[in-house]
Amino acid sequence: MTTEPLERALRATTTDPSPDLAAALARAEAEGLVDVAYATTDSPVGPLLVATTAAGLVRLAFARDGADAVLDELSSRIAPRVLEDPARLDGVRRELDEYFEGRRDHFDLALDWRLSAGFRRTVLERLHGEVPYGQTVSYLQLATLAGNPKASRAVGTAMATNPIAIVVPCHRVLRTGGQLGGYGGGLPAKVRLLELENGDQALF
Repeated sequence: MTTEPLERALRATTTDPSPDLAAALARAEAEGLVDVAYATTDSPVGPLLVATTAAGLVRLAFARDGADAVLDELSSRIAPRVLEDPARLDGVRRELDEYFEGRRDHFDLALDWRLSAGFRRTVLERLHGEVPYGQTVSYLQLATLAGNPKASRAVGTAMATNPIAIVVPCHRVLRTGGQLGGYGGGLPAKVRLLELENGDQALF
């Protein structure tokens, strides 16, 4: 796969790769050879792929997004040096665990917004900054927050293409009238996240 040439080369350096791989990973990091580090983590809504750059968390994807497709996207849109490096994602995975355990109502993570641009990015930034844990907004309300009340359809597109799910909480955006609308992680995941943020109270 085109996104993992560095890792494949590192793993090929020894019959028992674990010690040498750890050292090689550290050396690659020290020498600036890794542009995007990624890891997977389990969650109540299925396995998640998380990826970070020097600027911050850049991608949080669901299993249904397809790991290969996500890694190819990172390789083509950010840089080809994409490497599995769980240690660099320890902080992200810890905060996600705390969130899913009901012990965290916001994320203290630096974000790399480069996979969003223009109005979509504005929408996601407003969502991230102005729609707190346990609350929801409609597409129209979020469009208004983003400065264009007539852009509900564009808001829907921004939600569908949100590269940092959960942390940038597009699950909190509903259709007017309270209908769920769509969700990249699937509607059962959206319901689970909303119920989690409402003390596991059944909402739908």
